[in-house]
Amino acid sequence: MTAQVKNILSWYGADNPGTLTNLARLLNHGTLGGTGKMVILPVDQGFEHGPARSFAINPAGYSPLYHFELAIEAGCNAYAAPLGFLEAGAREFAGDLPLILKLNSKDMTADEKDPISARTGTIDDALRLGCSAVGFTIYPGSSLRLEMYEQLAEFAHEAKQAGLVVIVWSYPRGTSLSPAGETAMDVDGYAAHLACQLGAHIVKIKLPADHLEQPAAKKVYEAEKIPIRTLTERVRHCVQCAFDGRRILIFSGGPSESDATLLESIHAIRDGGGFGSIIGRNSFQRPQKDGLKLLREVMEIYAAPQNQS
Repeated sequence: MTAQVKNILSWYGADNPGTLTNLARLLNHGTLGGTGKMVILPVDQGFEHGPARSFAINPAGYSPLYHFELAIEAGCNAYAAPLGFLEAGAREFAGDLPLILKLNSKDMTADEKDPISARTGTIDDALRLGCSAVGFTIYPGSSLRLEMYEQLAEFAHEAKQAGLVVIVWSYPRGTSLSPAGETAMDVDGYAAHLACQLGAHIVKIKLPADHLEQPAAKKVYEAEKIPIRTLTERVRHCVQCAFDGRRILIFSGGPSESDATLLESIHAIRDGGGFGSIIGRNSFQRPQKDGLKLLREVMEIYAAPQNQS
């Protein structure tokens, strides 16, 4: 085991050997294994956005087996999906890569201003399928957020007892936030911190913008001159909010965009001290050879030395 992975594991002193073993498995697998960085393929968009919106642009994606193959061939650290997609391929690809079961999801059949996800999987399902981790989404900013926090606390406790890693998708959203507030620097950093406080081993957030949403927080950012002008600075501050970098913080790949824009953001995540990315639509909505090429370019950036400037 590398020094980088040993150091990361030392941050999780309250966890049992089973959880630490599964965390090490995530960190040691794939192209970036042993580096302390990770790239995860998530495919929950079929549930979250609908099959046509997710897969019509690359019809191979309608098959759940396609995504296992993409994650394995690209050398991803892990593959995350809801129950159905994992059940459809877990036997064929047993032992080929670490799996992450998304325990909750929401659909797009209704326009909900204050979202909450349904519980769609169990810890027993994750163990039955050989998963290393479970994922859970919360929406800070939703009027239903406290219910989600209670659900997460319950699931995190049960997952840790079973020796599983807890990964939290922390996405600010709801009527208490403006559209710009969903990725505001102060709100995004707060979302990362909340997930850590609720027991996450790994936290996923969206890339933060330089907007400041909450007046009380804005006063502090301005008074203390917290640097947030560049994306690298904003990533660095999010890592600081995640227990001063003692929790693994990764960033969403977001909607489909140009290679240049995405790769520029990957450089900023690396140089800001982020631990990696979870890239879905930008990979599986392309023909396989193009998706593989992009994921490998992302991994090459994370494998390179951090730019300290």
